[in-house]
Amino acid sequence: MTTTRASVAALRERPVAEVLIIGGGINGIATLRDLALQGVDVVLVERDDFVSGASSASSHMVHGGVRYLENGEFRLVSEAVRERNGLLKTAPHYVRPLKTTIPVFKTWSGVLSAPWRLLVTHGRGKPSERGALLIKAGLVIYDTFSRDGGSVPRHVFQGRRKTLAKFPRMNPDVKYTATYYDASMHDPERLALDVLHDGLAAGGDRARAANHLAVVGSNDGAVTVHDRMTGEEFDIRAKVIINATGQWTDLTNAALGAPTRLMGGTKGSHIVLDNEELLAATRGREIFFEHSDGRIVLIYPLRGRVLVGTTDVDAGPREDVVCTDDEIDYFFDLVGHVFPDIPVTRDQIVYTFSGIRPLPRHDHTSPGFVSRDYRIIPGMLDGTPTLSLVGGKWTTFRALAAHLAREAMHELGLTRTVSTAGLAIGGGRGYPMTETARRAWIAAYSAGHERAVAEAMLNRYGTRAAGILAAIPVGSAPLPHVPGYYRAELAHLAATEQPVHLIDVLLRRTALAFVGGLSPETLREVAESVAAPLGWDAEAVAAEIAHAADELRTAHRVLLTGPGVAPERPADGAAVSALAPY
Repeated sequence: MTTTRASVAALRERPVAEVLIIGGGINGIATLRDLALQGVDVVLVERDDFVSGASSASSHMVHGGVRYLENGEFRLVSEAVRERNGLLKTAPHYVRPLKTTIPVFKTWSGVLSAPWRLLVTHGRGKPSERGALLIKAGLVIYDTFSRDGGSVPRHVFQGRRKTLAKFPRMNPDVKYTATYYDASMHDPERLALDVLHDGLAAGGDRARAANHLAVVGSNDGAVTVHDRMTGEEFDIRAKVIINATGQWTDLTNAALGAPTRLMGGTKGSHIVLDNEELLAATRGREIFFEHSDGRIVLIYPLRGRVLVGTTDVDAGPREDVVCTDDEIDYFFDLVGHVFPDIPVTRDQIVYTFSGIRPLPRHDHTSPGFVSRDYRIIPGMLDGTPTLSLVGGKWTTFRALAAHLAREAMHELGLTRTVSTAGLAIGGGRGYPMTETARRAWIAAYSAGHERAVAEAMLNRYGTRAAGILAAIPVGSAPLPHVPGYYRAELAHLAATEQPVHLIDVLLRRTALAFVGGLSPETLREVAESVAAPLGWDAEAVAAEIAHAADELRTAHRVLLTGPGVAPERPADGAAVSALAPY
């Protein structure tokens, strides 16, 4: 019999709160942190694992959204660059400056069609490739938003000769390149877990969160939840209910008995390549550009791999979300558009991922022109105020959460006492920004480990590495088939970060799946490392390995037996049959 988890037991013992947040993506998690800092009694429930929906399918960028200028979304761009600049300071362990280069193949294209789409057709119709003049105008405007008092350099435009000198493998048909700065987010899942950690620490027993706990209905204003591990159900009563379930917002409201038609998401997929030629060709920069069909796409060096994305296709919350063969072909085509003499093959794909952006209903508007801004929709459930979140993007999670928290506190008759602006996040608190500071930190917190081990942990967890280093016995060797990871390190994550399944560890507590190289031996070593804190016996370990292998194969097309991608599964909807209850 499965034992009730401590996080769920805490909710059963006191099934009341001032605010109940449904949805454990970055926006729900950030709202929990914000409310906890104000002293509000807050609960968060998540049907799957924390950060497992659209929040885990991002392009790993923190950006101002230069392309949103074409849609006239100046408020969003202003907020996004402000939040990007803030995250560079509050989360420097995971968010870092990113030099971004746009290859441009035309000069005049889009000069007439872009304003026509903005002012007349409002995003309807087929997009066309933007030329140098339009991109130059956009970057001039972007600089006025983006420079953070002059600390962010202005964009630079270069012609064909200088471009090919810098990028000799680039398509010789290129006419110009434009280079500007945004920011990378090399581990979004761990950043979100840091935000969650901070929220729970700030609130004590007045901030509680449980994953794998699905909302299945309501009972006289209370929300009925179902523990997906034990099967038990119980009600949670709150004074305000926040629906932050992303693409599932309408399904969640329907499960509560208050149907809505707010959402109209689009699917975005990515692939991760182990291709040394392509990695070298990027020269350490993100190559961000418009493909010939008008889609905005990227080629992005990350963790010694190359991330290629993304698609933007209308999709519903009940649809199978997996990177398809057609999307892989599209990605190969876009790589060939910029670096035509660098071969890419399916054997070089180490990981794929997809998600549905939680966008508003947009009817006939082209997916790429749907607003990425957010709205908060008030409602009522048997006398209990509700707030449904529509839209939002990773970069603006702090500002969005501040707005959502303010609305919830207004319903409670409370006012803000603590600002999250400029507040350090998790392992970014006290993060050493100079070599001298790094040496001092390592000397203070290495816990007897060699410098290389302490450096690796600091890079992986920021200053929260101190707890990891203290947990690893001095002299321990990394696991044979899990390069760079230690048995005690994984056990510590399992004991402190609420993973429930092996797949939660592989995808979100670590970057093991993202960088590739997984094998049956990897899965076994990780499973055995986390078995004790998660209470698994030999039978449970075997079941978790089988479950993780199936999830990697079907949802991420990962083969554990060698290079290449797993066959695309039939689009029969079987994988999303459990999505109705959030």
